Amino acid sequence: MIPESEIKKLSIKTNSRIVLLVIDGLGGLPYTDGKTELEAARIPNLDNLVRRGISGATIPVSYGITPGSGPAHLSLFGYDPLRYEIGRGVLEALGIGLELSDKDLAARGNFATMDKEGVIIDRRAGRISDEENKRICKLLQKKIVKIEDTEVLIKPGKEHRFVILFRGESLEEINDTDPQEVGKRARKAEVERPGQEKSARIVNEFVRLSNEVLKNEPRANTVLLRGICKCPPIPSMSELFKLKPAAIATYPMYRGLARLVGMEVLDSGLTIEDEFRTLKKNFSEYDFFYLHIKKTDSYGEDGNRENKIKIIEEVDSFIPRVLDLAPDVLVITGDHSTPALLKGHSWHPNPFLLYSKFTRVDGLKRFSERECVKGGLGIFSATEAMPLMLANALKLKKWGA
Repeated sequence: MIPESEIKKLSIKTNSRIVLLVIDGLGGLPYTDGKTELEAARIPNLDNLVRRGISGATIPVSYGITPGSGPAHLSLFGYDPLRYEIGRGVLEALGIGLELSDKDLAARGNFATMDKEGVIIDRRAGRISDEENKRICKLLQKKIVKIEDTEVLIKPGKEHRFVILFRGESLEEINDTDPQEVGKRARKAEVERPGQEKSARIVNEFVRLSNEVLKNEPRANTVLLRGICKCPPIPSMSELFKLKPAAIATYPMYRGLARLVGMEVLDSGLTIEDEFRTLKKNFSEYDFFYLHIKKTDSYGEDGNRENKIKIIEEVDSFIPRVLDLAPDVLVITGDHSTPALLKGHSWHPNPFLLYSKFTRVDGLKRFSERECVKGGLGIFSATEAMPLMLANALKLKKWGA
């Protein structure tokens, strides 16, 4: 990818507008009918658009590497995910509006279900309701206020997710307690290098106390912590790309990621229609929009192929509304693939479609994984998506003499 120092020199401010529509976990794998979720979906508007644009497939981090949502999105935003390794805890905390200081160690939490032997049998506690989440967070916060000299702040997220801040001196990043699969016990926070001793004690004691408080809960009877980290410095999109960017996302982590790179996070309702309505309402105020669709990823992780297809079809129905706004550049892609067949993220390239009046149309007929790899952009690093968007919006000067 082009160095930040160079893209910063080349970027110019213009009135052109870019829309980046990220359908989370869009890519899939063929099922028994031989089709991926995207191939099985009825998407006349996307199919029509692919005939008018140029396509390809993106690699979020590197070949064969399965990315988390954080690095996958950073790549699309034009940042090197290997340089800026940002933990899930920071993203979730920023996403729910928390301000982080250098004393804060943030973690993303899952309420989960464990059996009597301490084995995790559901990492998401049946995706409890938001209301249940709030009740349990309030219960925990009442019982756990401080551990040693470290303040403990517990904030609800959506469904089974919550955020925890450990606020104190001498805290360092430490390993997850989430085993990442059912049938295993939760991990302990372990000291892997000097300076982590206090963090390990605090995290392990929090888990122990939480298990005691939640022992009679039918589903959310334990906690799993991920991305236990501190907030790193990162340049903003306005600084690097001369953009005035805005984000439309319903889930805290993606709102947090947007805030981290300097986007204005817009208020919207919870439905897909609400998100597209918010885009229209604010279209004249910003020159870059990141619009995030979450449920494709959620249903992919659940192995729910049918519902993932339905969400793709619902998104397709709103494409004409975006085109009515006449963005100078429209990109439609996924951050990573989440095949329902695998029930999780995967390393497969992501379908990518770019539409502007300056593209060389490549003649594809269908927006799908198999078709996009044949497109004019080929298979390329997701970090190159931002220069492509800027170029097609005429936001880059010539490089060199």
